[in-house]
Amino acid sequence: MERFALTESCTLVVREGDLTRVDVDAIVNAANERMLGGGGVDGAIHRAAGPRLVEACRAVPEVRPGVRCPTGEARITAGFDLAARHVIHTVGPVYESARTSAPLLRSAYERSLTLAGDHRLSSVAFPAISCGVFGYPLEEAAPLSLGACRDHAGSLREIHFVLFGEPAFRAWSTAAKEIL
Repeated sequence: MERFALTESCTLVVREGDLTRVDVDAIVNAANERMLGGGGVDGAIHRAAGPRLVEACRAVPEVRPGVRCPTGEARITAGFDLAARHVIHTVGPVYESARTSAPLLRSAYERSLTLAGDHRLSSVAFPAISCGVFGYPLEEAAPLSLGACRDHAGSLREIHFVLFGEPAFRAWSTAAKEIL
């Protein structure tokens, strides 16, 4: 685990671990547009939160058929059986190129941070959004995500990146040392 000063009032924590066990105000779910669970981080969060999470997600109105949260946007629900009180669901892009994917990934982080601020949360934990089956390269995603967090930390006191595996941890740790 490594700690960095993200802003004057916000600490960045980068570590490997299980996002579903982090005791923060909100964890961020790398969701799909349906918000009804899936694989990877999304499936793990849904399993750990229990069946009430999918019920809460079903209650989120669809913006078009089958879409509750469009790519680059975010929604919030309770955390139910998680240590975190809330889950912020955001949808990152399927990686195509930095030119087309970066604005959507940055928006996913920014919208998540805006929701955290709107709900007066003080701590939030992110996974490496879009870096699993969506194919976003770790070395591109890490500095982009950290820049978004630095620029939009608002009143948050702590932002955590809880990463799966050594390669992701190394990418975020290296990027933090370079840009913070």
